Amino acid sequence: MRWRDGYIAVDWGTSNRRAYAIDAEGRLTETIEDDLGIMNVPTGRFEAAAADLRRRFAGRPVLMAGMVGSNRGWVETPYVPCPAAAAELAAAIHWLEPDIGIVPGVSLSAGDRVDVMRGEEVQAVGALALGIAPDTLICHPGTHAKWIVMAEGRIAGFRTMMTGELFGLLRKHSILSAQLEGSVTADESFREGAAAGLAGADLLSGLFQIRARHVLGRNGPDGASYASGLLIGSDVRSGLRGHRRGAVALVGRSDLRALYAAAIALAGHEAVEVDGADAFLAGMAELTEML
Repeated sequence: MRWRDGYIAVDWGTSNRRAYAIDAEGRLTETIEDDLGIMNVPTGRFEAAAADLRRRFAGRPVLMAGMVGSNRGWVETPYVPCPAAAAELAAAIHWLEPDIGIVPGVSLSAGDRVDVMRGEEVQAVGALALGIAPDTLICHPGTHAKWIVMAEGRIAGFRTMMTGELFGLLRKHSILSAQLEGSVTADESFREGAAAGLAGADLLSGLFQIRARHVLGRNGPDGASYASGLLIGSDVRSGLRGHRRGAVALVGRSDLRALYAAAIALAGHEAVEVDGADAFLAGMAELTEML
């Protein structure tokens, strides 16, 4: 099989695209990152954008995941319903050509509750390959944070939180914008906000207090870190609901992992951190082994 001779793994998101060249020994030899997310590719140009990658890497087969398979991407790829594991994902890959495929996302439909993911399912599979327990809770922080329940190595259920997107909207398009200009770190202000969010504080009122303190000249926590902490604390409180024991696997970027790890610790739980890129590559390796 040509996949054994090396391939290109592509994490194609909304704003950015990351392509990883994997050689015949399974080693990462080159990484390309650009701003050709699905929203930045002109209509009808996905095929050309993928061809550019193939030319660079001598025509290696390509396996893509993420928003490239959404209704706003290259070709809409049907979701695999959960529970789902690597085998179900590999079997449902949408082949554009014999050696160019898109990994399906995962959907949830349980009574009135519905949810979808694209891309995080590959990282969940990869986190398992990297050693997390087959029965664990995965937190994948990001624009749309995911809390994924793994049971016997399968995605049994998940919940999406719009935490990162809400913070971005508040920062850029709200009356709080001027108070949210600073950088966010897991400092005292962040922890104060996270503690309030974990305690079930009124989120909407708590956010406006940042504005009120500024108008009245009252000293208080740093606005950006406090707001981020308040949102993430609320996120973590919901994500941990029903989780009784065992470490939470934090899969994602190091800066976001640090914030969520601080909030999870405040909630009295341990977090085991897994680099998101490492998990993605391990997940794609698992899938290509099944092709």
